[in-house]
Amino acid sequence: MLWAVVGAVAASVLWAGGIVVLGPLGDDPDLSGYRAKANLCSAVDYSALRSEYAEADTAPTHNSLKHKAIDQSYCSISLKTSSTSTYADAYLSVEMDLHKSTDPGPEFTAVWSEYGQRYEDYEVEEVSGLGDEAYLVTEDTTSGTGTSGSRAVTLAVRDGWMTYQMSWSAYTSSYETNTPPEVSEVSRWVKTDTRSTLENLRSE
Repeated sequence: MLWAVVGAVAASVLWAGGIVVLGPLGDDPDLSGYRAKANLCSAVDYSALRSEYAEADTAPTHNSLKHKAIDQSYCSISLKTSSTSTYADAYLSVEMDLHKSTDPGPEFTAVWSEYGQRYEDYEVEEVSGLGDEAYLVTEDTTSGTGTSGSRAVTLAVRDGWMTYQMSWSAYTSSYETNTPPEVSEVSRWVKTDTRSTLENLRSE
């Protein structure tokens, strides 16, 4: 009888230990319906930005990576205000990562909510209504004059174990006749285009 009791206790300990050790390995990644794209550019909607940059980039660059731990997709688009622009007036980049092995939540929050710690010129604003959390990071070194410096807008979104960034940047020297649009205006465009792009990435 004693051996039976001892055996039962030992089995219970081993079973409990198995739950502790094996439990986290059984967690399924929360990809929220998003799917990796070999060509992310085909899913990027930048219609709002096209109100400023009417000339479409006919050859955007893209790359992707697939691994059991993470899928990554990247797209880079040159933005031109018109066909007469010799070079790009601004640049747009989009990246989506599907984290299949670890929850990116804590690190995502740390990196984007405290982005201003790394660079003094950047301002961070939390954005509601996009995924589980989202942060708008902006920079304007033109001092409001628009005659020199740069402007940048990045919107970072986490939805489950999917992370996403859409980034716009422009140097005033790239605009031959006009200054870049205000950061506040670009922020509205990037928010609009992010919403539609994320919808594309879930439906396609």
